[in-house]
Amino acid sequence: MDYHQDRFKDHSLMLYKKDKLIALFPANQDENILYSHQGLTYGGLLIKKDIKLRDVKECLQILLDYLKENNIQKAYIKSLPSLYSPIPIDELNYLFFILKAKLTRRDALSVINMKHRPKLSRDRIAGNKRALKNKLAVKEVDAFDDFWNEILIPNLKERYNTKPVHTLEEIQKLKKFFPNNIRQFNVYKDGVIVAGTTIFETEYVAHSQYISGDDDRNILGSLDFLHIYLLDEVFKDKMYFDFGISNENQGRNVNEGLHYWKEGFGARTMTQDFYEIDVKNSHKLDTIFI
Repeated sequence: MDYHQDRFKDHSLMLYKKDKLIALFPANQDENILYSHQGLTYGGLLIKKDIKLRDVKECLQILLDYLKENNIQKAYIKSLPSLYSPIPIDELNYLFFILKAKLTRRDALSVINMKHRPKLSRDRIAGNKRALKNKLAVKEVDAFDDFWNEILIPNLKERYNTKPVHTLEEIQKLKKFFPNNIRQFNVYKDGVIVAGTTIFETEYVAHSQYISGDDDRNILGSLDFLHIYLLDEVFKDKMYFDFGISNENQGRNVNEGLHYWKEGFGARTMTQDFYEIDVKNSHKLDTIFI
């Protein structure tokens, strides 16, 4: 997270049991509120896979008590989507219920279970055929310059008057830190870039962090061609392919066209929840076990 440390006041925490690290809470502070780190797409309280419900409860309670002692009134915690773990990880969701935490946001992720993929839609198949007819080519590259400068930045500026979350310099720096986890795939027509996607890869999931194509993407079928190739060839052995969200307005609206396009590959909806917790309620966790 150090690459954007100037944007946030870091207040990340580490939790121990008998001098053994068992949990992390990447976080940043704004006045008297602590947030699951706002510079991370996913996060929350990260726990070792072998600890049980009682230990998770103790971690959360100690975290909230620590916040009270440091005059922090509220914590905003984002849950980790379950697809990023090979085992059930809903202990925190249960504990948030006990704490009477307030659900403030729910994002809809478009996810493909790679072991049980639905069929491609007719639209995606037709797009792929157009790409083959136009003799498009996919290539994995180490440099991000062409995609950022020729495709991504102009598209976001024109359509949404915004910029990528990562600057070109930041994504290049992250690539150096994680050369095997951040990958760039571009689509070319006659040697000229026409589309691309930036993939953040974990052991179980391939996540499209950025997806963008030029103005002819529908005519050429470039994005359909790219993602069918990724699903059929590059990431076919992953547990999940995560297209990310199509949400706007803090999860209350969905970009219907974008969401429909993702569903055409077989993606279905999984959710990520965001909770507001009043730290004064930490004592409620004492009532769980009988």
